[in-house]
Amino acid sequence: MSKILVALAIMGGLGAFFGIVLAVANKLLRVQEDPRIDRVEGLLPSTNCGACGQPGCRAFAEALVQGQEQPSGCTVSSPEGIEAIAGFLGVDAGEQVKRVARLHCAGGLGRAREMADYEGHESCRAAALVAGGGKKCTWGCIGLADCADVCDFDAIRMNEDRLPVVDIDACTACGDCVDICPRDLFDLMPVDQHLIVQCSAPLAAEEARALCSVACDACGRCEQDAPPGLIRMENNLPIIDRLSGIPETPDATARCPTGAIRWVAGSQFPGKKAVQLSWHEREVRT
Repeated sequence: MSKILVALAIMGGLGAFFGIVLAVANKLLRVQEDPRIDRVEGLLPSTNCGACGQPGCRAFAEALVQGQEQPSGCTVSSPEGIEAIAGFLGVDAGEQVKRVARLHCAGGLGRAREMADYEGHESCRAAALVAGGGKKCTWGCIGLADCADVCDFDAIRMNEDRLPVVDIDACTACGDCVDICPRDLFDLMPVDQHLIVQCSAPLAAEEARALCSVACDACGRCEQDAPPGLIRMENNLPIIDRLSGIPETPDATARCPTGAIRWVAGSQFPGKKAVQLSWHEREVRT
């Protein structure tokens, strides 16, 4: 019995000792947090989407208070919200070109050749793991709407051709569609970049067209028609040099035989929201 009491006394003493050590360490080593962080976090939309490049709104608030970010870096906040943060911190709101998700595929139903009817869990990731879906093109959009399902801002819808259509007004460039797509078909691009390659198949000529009627067939006409140095052909696909400083023009799309490269310039139809349309939609509506 005495041994038990001794053991309990020792354990209790050790617990009290370490408790005192932790209390003293907390008092001596505690880092005082800037109270402005809580206020700034309260002015943010609390979506924790990561579009700002930070892991969440709290981290972005800390970066704002430390002067490492500008309020305009939050692409989800309204202009009024950004100004409120800038006014509270006494800093410039900053300017940032809006970024949006762009899809690099136009091979919807009737354009991408079908190989088989996919029957299974309605998920692009599941289809990619099992058999790649029902299309012959193993580089194109599977069309089972993982991107639309994961979008917290309802910025993606599936059209009648089972292709994602991005509403650029609602898109916040959070990157969830980029992460979820098993074919890596989404890119986050500044909205003022207008040339978009809507094919990812590294094939040429008949080999490409046999898989999809709107595939890039590597003819090279876009490279020839674009301002010198803007486009180069690489691995049978046009690569647009965004860092060249060469102004983009729609000339590169003029002679494309399949519509694999196209020009997007804001809202394309009066009274409609600005969206990225599939090649088929553009043909039908024009």
